[in-house]
Order: sequence, then C-alpha cells, then structure tokens
Amino acid sequence: MKKQLLLGDEAIALGALHAGLSGVYAYPGTPSTEITEFIQGNALAKERGVHCRWSTNEKTAMEAALGMSFMGKRALVCMKHVGLNVCADPFVNSGMTGVNGGLVVLVADDPSMHSSQDEQDSRFYGKFALIPTFEPSCQQEAYDMMAFAFDYSEQQQLPVLMRVTTRMAHSRAVVACADEPRQQNELNYRAEARNWVLLPANARKRNDIVTAQQAQLEQDAAASPYNIYKDGANKQLGILASGIGYNYVMEAFAGEGCPFPVLKISQYPLPKQLVRQLMADCQEVLIVEEGQPFIEDMVRGVSDAPNVHGKLDGTLPRTGELTPDLVKQALGEQPEQCFDPCTDVAPRPPALCQGCGHRDVYAALNEVLREYDNPRVFGDIGCYTLGFLPPFRAIHSCVDMGASITMAKGAADAGQWPAVAVIGDSTFTHSGMTGLLDAINENADITVIISDNLTTGMTGGQDSAGTNKFEAICRGLGLIDEHLRVVVPLPKNMPEITQAIRDEINYHGTSVIIPRRECMQTLQRHLKQKKAEKK
Repeated sequence: MKKQLLLGDEAIALGALHAGLSGVYAYPGTPSTEITEFIQGNALAKERGVHCRWSTNEKTAMEAALGMSFMGKRALVCMKHVGLNVCADPFVNSGMTGVNGGLVVLVADDPSMHSSQDEQDSRFYGKFALIPTFEPSCQQEAYDMMAFAFDYSEQQQLPVLMRVTTRMAHSRAVVACADEPRQQNELNYRAEARNWVLLPANARKRNDIVTAQQAQLEQDAAASPYNIYKDGANKQLGILASGIGYNYVMEAFAGEGCPFPVLKISQYPLPKQLVRQLMADCQEVLIVEEGQPFIEDMVRGVSDAPNVHGKLDGTLPRTGELTPDLVKQALGEQPEQCFDPCTDVAPRPPALCQGCGHRDVYAALNEVLREYDNPRVFGDIGCYTLGFLPPFRAIHSCVDMGASITMAKGAADAGQWPAVAVIGDSTFTHSGMTGLLDAINENADITVIISDNLTTGMTGGQDSAGTNKFEAICRGLGLIDEHLRVVVPLPKNMPEITQAIRDEINYHGTSVIIPRRECMQTLQRHLKQKKAEKK
C-alpha cells in the first residue's frame, strides 16, 4: 500500500475515488471545501472523467447525486453542516427512495463555529432520515470508510451519511492507500419507478420497508469493524467515545494504554447491545463525543442516569470543540500545557481585504443612507458579512444563505423604508433568486445590491455559478431594465455609485444594483498565472 500525508478532507476524497466514484456534487463551505478541490485536481479523476464541477447549492447537489445513483453509478455529496439544512428535502426523501448506485452524503460539522452560524450536529439528520451514519475517528479510517460506506449503501440500498468535524477535516496524518482503485460502476437500469416516485401509495410502502430495515442496521452497527469494544482491567469507569473523541481518549493514555473498557462508536444506529455491555461492566460511564450530546441523550433515556457523565452534567463542555486537554480533565488527568499563553500579540479581527470592491459598496451605501431616517440593511452569507464590523457597521442582519432579499421584502411588507438587501454573487444564485422573484412579483419596495466579485470569495475563490449571467437572470425573473443598474466599485466612481443607490431607493418598487469588480485574491492569482504563461 502507498502511504500519503493527507488532510482528513483529502483522505475522504481519495477514498471515494479509490472506491469507484463517478461524480462529486458540492457547494463550497468550510470545512468541507477541500474534498471537492482535491478531486478536481486529481489525475485519476481527470483520467476517469469524474464529475467534479461545483453545484449552485446543496439542494441541487443532492438531487444531481440522486440522479447519478439512479443510473447505478457511485456519487458523493459534500457540504458543511448548515448546507444540510438547504438540502434537507431531497436528503430526507432519499431515505424513502433508496439508492441504486452507492450514495454517500459527507457533512462537515463546525463545532466552535470557526466559520459558521451555529454548532449543528448532523448525526440527528441521519437518525431523523432513518439512514445509516458513519463517523470516522482518524484520517486512515476516513479513507477506509469511504469504500465501506459505498459498499454498504449498495448492500442496503440506502444513502449513507458520513459526518466529520473541523479538526478531522483540517488536520493531517499519514494514510495507507490502496494500490489499485476500484473500477467505476457500469450504467444500469435497475432503479424501479415505484420506489422513486413518491406518490403517497408508493411512499407508504417504502416507509414500511425502511422502518423494518432499522433492526438490521443496528445489528450491522453492533458487528461493524468500526464499532469496537475494548475491555479494560479497571471497571470503575467505562468510556464511550465517538469520532475524533475516540482519538482524544487514546491520546490521553498514549504510551501506557487505557486501563478502562472503551466502546468506540463510528457507525450508527447506536448499537444498544454494545452500550448495554459497557453499562453492565462498569460502575461509571463517560461519554466523549464532539458536537451535541447525541449519544448521551440516548444512553440516558428518560432517567437521570447518575452514573453517566458527559456534556449534560458538565463533565465536558456543552459548546465548542473538544480538545485532548478537555478529555484529560474529564478523565481526572492533568492536561499538558504545551505552549505558554501568548499575551504580547495584538488581536487581529477579520476584515475585508484592502482594495476589496465590497469596501467601496459599503462606503457608498453608508454615505447615501445617512440621508434617510431609520434605514435597514439586510445582509447575507459571504465575505461581505464583515461589513457588520468597523469601520462600516453597514448591515443589520445576516441569518442564512439568501435571507437578505426575503427579509428586506418582509420588512418592506411591514412598512419599513428604505429596506436594502446586500447579497453576493454566489449566494444570489445559491438561494437568492427565488426571493428576488417574490419581490418582483409584488413589486416590493426594496433595493437589492448584488455585490459581484466574480467568484465564491469566502471559501477560497471557487467558480461562481452565475458569473456573467446576473443581468440576464434578473431580466428573466421579470425585473425591468430601467431599474437594473451595473456599476464598477472604485473610489473614483463614488459619485456614480451613490447616485445609483439614491435613485433606486427613491424608486418605490423592486430594483437591483450590481457593483462588479473582481475579488482582489483571485485577481492576484490570475495575474500571476498570466505572467507565468508569458515566460
């Protein structure tokens, strides 16, 4: 076997390619982005023609992957945890349709909210949708588990949810990889319409089948090579650890071995048989899991279970990431202070890049809005969310992808004026277009600013699905040309930009302004590429 030093995300990507992947479908979102980027740059993926272009949003990604599975091929869907909310409709229904070719839905959760709005735990979605869930504890397991998950998906004819967290996605380890990748599946026509057409009569039958499968899925979890019960001599404490939490437990006892029984969980449904064995063997049980107390809730059931410890009794923190030191403290061990706390470095809060076009947009917007009483600006998800911070303090809300336009419309419906929405180019095509259609249909009194930097800037400069199409999209949705304005956000153009904003605010209907200038980061990369090509 060949050994490679890989990020967790890269191990997942390579594992999927070596398992015979035919297509990856994703919308960029930290900490999942590197999976698709790795496949896009991989020689095997290019040789095999693996689909790897970015999707417009997570819902379209999930549905396209279902289409590939329908035809018998293996497909991977990648997203961050809040993206699973966007594709919840097809995701939950995929448990009812089942699959033909193997389908793995990879979700990267972000405890501590490094780049997210919440600390959502995606394991709840797997339980809710009645589909098996996998949670690797290390990079090697992440690689190996992809082939296992695709095989298991086809065996059970169900999609598989695979959940990782930030540290697993973004830390590196040596991974032993297969010498020969599996061939892709052949196209086949075994998908049966009565399973995939979810009319109530069909769906009721599928619901009975999927519900009846749960007992087998739990048996499989109990026998899984990824769910391991390791006995220990000291029965005063038993440890139940899942995902990267298991890694931290092993690190706490590095070099001397864990004296306590340990139950490692990496495949769900929760294998109750193994949990009962641990509970019977040990006087106390510590549950170590990253995210919400998903396992702990099930283990405690409806009783207080005073011998069970974890997040609910404060033994481990309820919010934020786990760390090896937190696990050591929970085990009564002294945490290691590897580094002295740094006190002489000035804090550096995030800020828009110098020269960024969003800066000029906010400068112009603030200048104009000073002329009005109680203006409200509804923001969205992207680099430009930083417009909330000094020196701009330009937006009043940022809830989820696409919410700026619909919230501005709702505010206008309530009587607010002026109501302005600021949304980025990639976010607009992700989930802003439908909101604009609602606004246009009612001629809502809002001004929409689509701040177009020609890329998906927040996640590193991936292609944006609507580049060079925004005027056509707005016209297609019914916006009249008279109130569709395009400007170039530069300081020298400030009089033109401010006048455009002022004019469209004073027009009591739906209008769109598109400030367009390339992201400084991608511009620098493109200039370097051109310079290299000339040599």
